[in-house]
Amino acid sequence: MKLPDPALVTRTMAEVAERGQRIVADFLKRQGEGSPSADPLNIGSAFMEMTTRLMSNPAGLVQAQIGFWQDYLTLWSNTARRMMGDTVGPVIDEPKGDRRFKDEAWRENEVFDFIRQSYLLSARYFTTTVNAAEGLDPKTAQKVDFYTRQFVDAMSPANFVMTNPEVLRRTAETGGTNLLKGLSNLLGDLERGKGKLRIRMTDDSKFKVGENIAVTPGKVVFETPLMQLIQYSPATETVLKRPLVIFPPWINKFYILDLRPKNSFIRWAVEQGHTVFVASWVNPDEALAEKGFDDYMTEGVLAALDAIEKATGEKQVNAIGYCLGGTLLATTLAHMAVRKDNRIKSATYFVTMTDFEEAGELGVFIDEEQLKALEERMNKRGFLDGREMATTFNMLRANDLIWSFVVNNYLLGQDPFPFDLLYWNDDSTRMPARMHSFYLRRMYQQNDLVKPGAIELLGTPIDLRKVKVPTYMISTREDHIAPWKSTYRGTQVFGGPVRFVLAASGHIAGVVNPPDSGKYSHWVNEALPPAPDDWFGGATEMAGSWWPDWQRWVTALENTRVPARVPGDRALPVIEDAPGRYVRVMVSD
Repeated sequence: MKLPDPALVTRTMAEVAERGQRIVADFLKRQGEGSPSADPLNIGSAFMEMTTRLMSNPAGLVQAQIGFWQDYLTLWSNTARRMMGDTVGPVIDEPKGDRRFKDEAWRENEVFDFIRQSYLLSARYFTTTVNAAEGLDPKTAQKVDFYTRQFVDAMSPANFVMTNPEVLRRTAETGGTNLLKGLSNLLGDLERGKGKLRIRMTDDSKFKVGENIAVTPGKVVFETPLMQLIQYSPATETVLKRPLVIFPPWINKFYILDLRPKNSFIRWAVEQGHTVFVASWVNPDEALAEKGFDDYMTEGVLAALDAIEKATGEKQVNAIGYCLGGTLLATTLAHMAVRKDNRIKSATYFVTMTDFEEAGELGVFIDEEQLKALEERMNKRGFLDGREMATTFNMLRANDLIWSFVVNNYLLGQDPFPFDLLYWNDDSTRMPARMHSFYLRRMYQQNDLVKPGAIELLGTPIDLRKVKVPTYMISTREDHIAPWKSTYRGTQVFGGPVRFVLAASGHIAGVVNPPDSGKYSHWVNEALPPAPDDWFGGATEMAGSWWPDWQRWVTALENTRVPARVPGDRALPVIEDAPGRYVRVMVSD
């Protein structure tokens, strides 16, 4: 076993002491700036109700405990037999795709195999026991289940030095310098978060927006306080007559659709002959606290339509909305339908919810107590800090987006791998207080968007049933943010013809799936039965990306071609090169 260098240990510990004092002092100072609730996530009452329900059925609880101990005794017996040289099968195995136990020692070594299986048995016992509590209302049951899984994931033996064989092996090989490096990484992440842990997921020094990501050629040709409109340079001599405008979510930045040339939907659409415009939303600060959903409609979608007509001479466009951008697009189309405004001739929705009745695990964070606490914080600052939103999304996939980095960065002492998608994921955005409160209350909490006339914007009652334009909906089968069965509900709401396509993978990878990648299939079905399971039961699986299917759909609506349009060659002068200055503003600025 290699021994650590004493001089290195001394220097590291001196640095730890100095940096630790600064971090603690800064953290304590910040605690005085607000008065957070002792239970800001409103977890205590949910678990108290669950415990009460369990205690009312002691027989069921005892039965669950007996089953757990029987499995545990079988595991003890099997482990003893293995140590005696017998070959025995596992009592329990982790689900397929669980990478926490990928190291061979978790199975080859009897001790670590016992640790792994005992953890899996305990995890199953905890989750099945809390899920067996009868009489809980659905919201409480969902919250209890979610936070039980958060606890179970945190307690994985893979997350601790003494029970992770890979970490123990690395510690022996390096003489413990991996742990010293991990401690330094931990302090660095606390400094980045100014006293709160902000885990570094990638080597962000390897990326720069506009230089090696978001590099599709184009120009900013228009801007409002909320948006810069980018027009991309043509890649073909002729282009489709009808321009294409994309409205990404402002929860994240638009360049998820333009990470690298080989997986850029924007570049691909340009190469298919579209004149592509993209809304690059501002990263708002306290000065934009009073901007609401109606402002994103007027200074975003409607302003973009006016600008595109000036830039191309075309009134009519094809529009795409991604996630929250799709919710905005649907809302705006309902507003336009009342005003007899038909400039958007087709609508495509990427993983977009319009009916929030079953909003998935994000609903765990939407109840009255949590909303009040969130609004209190937002009203003090004027916005929701983007890092809070990022933490929420990361919790939906905690093993992949939290604990894997804890092990890699802090226990193994390794620097994170440079990965463009994770750089984008960490490049979070803020939310204006008024807009975000409206979005969470009126849509997530009250589900008003799907109720005819329940929401009124700019004096116009919103009714999605009045949206008659041809609609293409792409959802993803493993989406944790916009569950596909929830997005499917939109097929029963819109008043025009709808094509629904389901892609494999999740909220990002299932959408950003270029044809050349050869990844992820998709399902199609011309019928639209009311139940999503019925739709899937009659669907046909198709190999590869859904992008060509969308291209065939949109060009079937209008395929006239005109000479290619160059940004700035008509009524809108060029403001600056793409990707523009709005997207470069970070939450730390």
